[in-house]
Amino acid sequence: MVASADNPDAILGKWLSSKGKNQVQIYKQGGRYFGRMVWMAEPNDPATNKPKTDRLNPDVKLRSRPLMHLTMMTNLRYKGNNVWTDGQVYNPEDGRTYGCELTLRDANSLDISGYVMGLGFLKKTRTWTRVK
Repeated sequence: MVASADNPDAILGKWLSSKGKNQVQIYKQGGRYFGRMVWMAEPNDPATNKPKTDRLNPDVKLRSRPLMHLTMMTNLRYKGNNVWTDGQVYNPEDGRTYGCELTLRDANSLDISGYVMGLGFLKKTRTWTRVK
């Protein structure tokens, strides 16, 4: 089943990452779409048994912020035809921010494409599954 092309809010809700380790809640604010971490299979750092933090962030002041509830996707806008674009996604696994595009393949499958900004042809795409 293909998702409805005329529903910009079709991506709202919780999504399970392709590796099954995280869930991201996509929400709308001010006409743009954002995503924040709402569940982690391993929320605590095994070395400290404390909540995982943004330890690889290039901004030293942000390294102590918890990953749980961190807004990781920002400023996506609906382009049409089940595509949201012009956003950014932050990857705490490498501390880098990438350009981001979302494509809703069907009601329960969302492709997340991250790319080095300015080099949109160098994309890495993962498929997330809607959490019911």
